[in-house]
Amino acid sequence: MAENGTVAVDTGGGGAAATKERQPRSVRVVLMALMIAMLLAMLDNMIVGTAMPTIVGDLGGLEHLSWVVTAYTLATAASTPIWGKVGDMYGRKGAFLTSIVIFLIGSGLSGMAQDMNQLIAFRAIQGLGAGGLMVGVMAIIGDLIPPRERGKYQGMMAGVMALAMIGGPLVGGAITDNWGWRWSFYINLPLGLVALAMVTAVLHLPKKRSKGKIDYLGAALLTVGITSIVLVTTWGGSQYAWGSAVIMELAAIGVASLVGFLFVQTKAAEPILPLHIFRSRNFTVMSLIGFITGFVMFGAVLFLPLYQQTVQGANATNSGLLLLPMLLSMMVVSLVAGRVTTNTGKYKVFPLVGSVLMVAGLFLLAQMDTETTRLTSGLYMAVLGAGMGCLMQITMLVAQNSVEMKDMGVASSSTTLFRTLGSSFGVAIMGALFNNRVQDVMAERAGAMGGKVAEHSTQLTAEGLAKLPDVVRDAYLHAVSAGTHSAFLLGSVIAILALIAAVFVKEVPLRGAGPAAKEASSSPEAAGPADAQPVDMAKAGTATADAAENGTAKADAKPVEGVAAGDAAADGRTVSETV
Repeated sequence: MAENGTVAVDTGGGGAAATKERQPRSVRVVLMALMIAMLLAMLDNMIVGTAMPTIVGDLGGLEHLSWVVTAYTLATAASTPIWGKVGDMYGRKGAFLTSIVIFLIGSGLSGMAQDMNQLIAFRAIQGLGAGGLMVGVMAIIGDLIPPRERGKYQGMMAGVMALAMIGGPLVGGAITDNWGWRWSFYINLPLGLVALAMVTAVLHLPKKRSKGKIDYLGAALLTVGITSIVLVTTWGGSQYAWGSAVIMELAAIGVASLVGFLFVQTKAAEPILPLHIFRSRNFTVMSLIGFITGFVMFGAVLFLPLYQQTVQGANATNSGLLLLPMLLSMMVVSLVAGRVTTNTGKYKVFPLVGSVLMVAGLFLLAQMDTETTRLTSGLYMAVLGAGMGCLMQITMLVAQNSVEMKDMGVASSSTTLFRTLGSSFGVAIMGALFNNRVQDVMAERAGAMGGKVAEHSTQLTAEGLAKLPDVVRDAYLHAVSAGTHSAFLLGSVIAILALIAAVFVKEVPLRGAGPAAKEASSSPEAAGPADAQPVDMAKAGTATADAAENGTAKADAKPVEGVAAGDAAADGRTVSETV
């Protein structure tokens, strides 16, 4: 087993008996650390968004406000593929710990910022670390847990994401009101240090020393391409007109950089994004579904609160609670999908059912008007949430299961990147459609005054809306309703592409602990490169040392059959039972 570059969780030694006792606790400690890291990456933007008015009041620089979020998003998106490749080449644990340290440094510096320019720069540092956090969590789960068991753990991560989206605004408001806005950054430090200590002490992964060199040219081209595309989607239709020279130049730079990047990847010895992974039909399909899921999800997160606050008169103070029906549905269904996948080894049903529910939910949301009740809209949101719950983590699971172990990092980072890019496009395209529809309806119903109000519609509070003349206020309510209809109708059309893609998913049995393990192991189709074999954990230390001696993980290395697989195989239990 040593030559396979296996993965181990440190159990503290003490023989087989001690190993059997301590492994479950080690697994739980590692998973707790991973969930804390995921929570840090997801929670940060939510907390900071609530604190932004206070930050602007203290530091000034209102004209640079959007860059506080944009700098973080750009750095996260641009660094994501690079973190995945670095983990594949030089070891997952070192890359993950480095990303935590960078994130914490950025958090501490952001809390100490004295002006808006400093805050923007420090937020970019934070974003660099956040890219590694998200990729590291998913890739480490891919290393430690066999495909058959992986679904339920990734479902837990989806629950963490939903929790961050619900609790972020609440926590951000409480911290800002009671401790000051700087603590919205400082709060990351104790949580991050706990995760850092837990991962350092308990998680032991192979120390790889790859003889290859990082593809710096490919990394630079990809960074420029992603940055340009994200800026186009962020600035287009807001700070600059879609047809303006700035947007056209950025689009040209982005396309040229990405074309150059693809060419370089065909020549590089260690490409940042190996193009051969796209030969797997399942990986390509899941990348497309992930893109569409990001497109739909973040568009919904943007427009649903706006509709609820404006048309339904909901309170904006606890804005995270407005999305509760969608997020709770997503969390519950994701956990159930993960558990069912673990128990049955089947997963194709979830992309299909998830896509149908996503199309249905978006179409229902498109039917909302000025008379729709909160109960009705909540039910529609729950349908959409159920669809996304079927898709959120299954896309990562199938993508990881479709590549060799040596490409686990780039598979995880690519899936994350496609979802991130999908969210950028979703916010931009649905936002442009929404704004245009609002302006048209306002002009139709309220004339010149309506046009002026529509220009500032995104900054219109409930108090400001109440001060408008009755005719203008009524026109605005209908305009927001019409804009929401157009945005969600577009989303439902886009979601149909996910349904079409889901039809082409090939269900390869997930090998690993579970009732179908023997059937899977005997199936020629199931013998994919990412399939797992049980490993005696007593030999894990030797395997780790041998992996380091050999320089780099071999292309045919197989993952560990779960962190507790040695014991589970010995007495017939599944990994989930030992945990």
